[in-house]
Amino acid sequence: MTQCDLSEKRCVPCEGGVDKLTTDQIDALMVELPKWSLDGEVLTRQFTFENFEQALAFTNQVGAVSEAEFHHPEITLNWGRVDLRVWTHAIDGLSENDFILAAKFDRL
Repeated sequence: MTQCDLSEKRCVPCEGGVDKLTTDQIDALMVELPKWSLDGEVLTRQFTFENFEQALAFTNQVGAVSEAEFHHPEITLNWGRVDLRVWTHAIDGLSENDFILAAKFDRL
């Protein structure tokens, strides 16, 4: 599976009742997202920009993608920086949706 493959997929609504990804599954998917890190069972990435306006514009793009996918990250907006944290709240861990969303954010 390549990052392009992930970014072309769609998130599947998750209301819970599904298993979290295993460590092996997470490790395999992390290879496709080299700019992302793990903080426990949360994907994290910091995006940097030249100013607040660019960071805000990116945040709005993240919001549009998130709404289209019905899957939403935690967003922290600062001057010249946007921090994203992605995980599946319904299962309190990582699902393939999280990796799909992260790949879509990378394409912005």
